[in-house]
Amino acid sequence: WGRPRVHALKALDLEVARGEILGLLGPNGSGKSTTIKLLLGLLHPTSGSAKVLGGSPRDVKLKARLGYLPEESNFYPHLTAEELLLFFARIFSIPVKEARRRAADLLRVTGLEAASKRPVGEFSKGMLRRIGLAQALVNAPDLLILDEPTAGMDPLGTREVKDLLIDLRRRGKTVLLSSHLLADVEDVCDRVAILHEGRLCALGAVQALLADDQRTQITAD
Repeated sequence: WGRPRVHALKALDLEVARGEILGLLGPNGSGKSTTIKLLLGLLHPTSGSAKVLGGSPRDVKLKARLGYLPEESNFYPHLTAEELLLFFARIFSIPVKEARRRAADLLRVTGLEAASKRPVGEFSKGMLRRIGLAQALVNAPDLLILDEPTAGMDPLGTREVKDLLIDLRRRGKTVLLSSHLLADVEDVCDRVAILHEGRLCALGAVQALLADDQRTQITAD
């Protein structure tokens, strides 16, 4: 249509292991969101291929095993937190009794139990991130894809989200975490992929990437 085209990703070769938390790091425009959209089947690669849980990202049955928290969540503002989770549970055809149990558990885990009857239109940004995380978990996904999950959260909320992610890993869940906050990635990720201008610049364990082997420290009395 005459619009300028952008080569968002260049020969990205990336694999996430089962039960792993992989962090996606990089400045704005590095290709993190494009990578996530490809894995969700929202974009189609001009070359190469992507597989999620062993199949195509466009497979609806596989998508039922995914949980996704976008960078910005837009919910029906008149629904309460509890009603919102029940609404998404119905989309996944979860029985009503089980949906109510999951909603109660997720509201407790995300610290929204006291606000369960409040309309989400009244929520602060931090509370919206919490309810967004809860909706991403309502179908008990095998793969959780999170885009800036702690944005707008206070330190306590950030700590609670980190603890939740560590618990999910302990239960065998796989998490792909996109973030600008190195501290968040250091605390929870097993490996980190650093993107820049659509290219994979570094990939490895957090401690290995943070190690500085170009410096000698001498301690003397």
